[in-house]
Amino acid sequence: MWLIPVIIVIFAIVVVILNIKVVPQSKAYVIERLGAYLCTWDTGLHFLIPVLDKVSKQVSLKEQVADFPPQPVITKDNVTMQIDTVVFFQITDPKLFAYGVENPIAAIENLTATTLRNIIGDLELDNTLTSRDTINAKIRSILDEATDPWGIKINRVELKNIKPPAEIQDAMEKQMKAERQRREAILRAEGEKSSNILVAQGKKESQILTAEAEKQAAILHAEAEKEARIRRAEGEAEAILKINQAQAESIRLINEAAPSGEYLTLKKLESFEKVADGQATKVIIPSDLQGVVGLVNTLAESTKTDNK
Repeated sequence: MWLIPVIIVIFAIVVVILNIKVVPQSKAYVIERLGAYLCTWDTGLHFLIPVLDKVSKQVSLKEQVADFPPQPVITKDNVTMQIDTVVFFQITDPKLFAYGVENPIAAIENLTATTLRNIIGDLELDNTLTSRDTINAKIRSILDEATDPWGIKINRVELKNIKPPAEIQDAMEKQMKAERQRREAILRAEGEKSSNILVAQGKKESQILTAEAEKQAAILHAEAEKEARIRRAEGEAEAILKINQAQAESIRLINEAAPSGEYLTLKKLESFEKVADGQATKVIIPSDLQGVVGLVNTLAESTKTDNK
């Protein structure tokens, strides 16, 4: 009889343990009681009432990625292309996600394909190839609004690949090749032009520098010659000044010495001698020197007689 209570206790413990639930991070559990929605469990420890409660759906709250296969779309100018899309979404309301739509991923895929066809149908081929950001933004806005009742938020949509028909793709590649060649030719021409401009500028600057050097040399030469002339003139002026100062000093010394009349007469004779040595044909003798000259002649005659 003691075995039955033990079994009951063990069974109760097992039931309790099996109904203890731990909700991990970034997940939510949708709980039903007797088949009806009861609540949503967030991260943490929870307990189910046996038989009455059950976990209806485990929902991941992380951002998820859905990569859809290529879809055929027709542009406004009747070009059929294959476009595959990538949708990044996140579940924001586990209850709506659990009860809003039967298969949310398939619903998003079909909605994406329909929206993509509607948008591309209003665009031509060139606009489709060059307006990816615009197309992505339009699809994301439409999908986000449509999936809001399902508890899903569309974060972004990317056009993964756009594949036009083979003949159009070949034509586009040829056009791109021609465009690259044209740009290369333009860049080469601009490079040659820049090179010629640089060479011309170099020659011009060289000529300017040469002219400046010659001008500077001429200026320096003229300044040197001017300086030499100034130095020569200053030297001559200084020499003249020195001579005049010497003569003035000589006169001053003579005056201070109070020379005798005979000395003065002798100096007059020296001056007269210098005048007589000149090229003049006539010499005027001052009256005060005539007697001296006669005296000199008499002395000279006397000297000659004595010699004889």
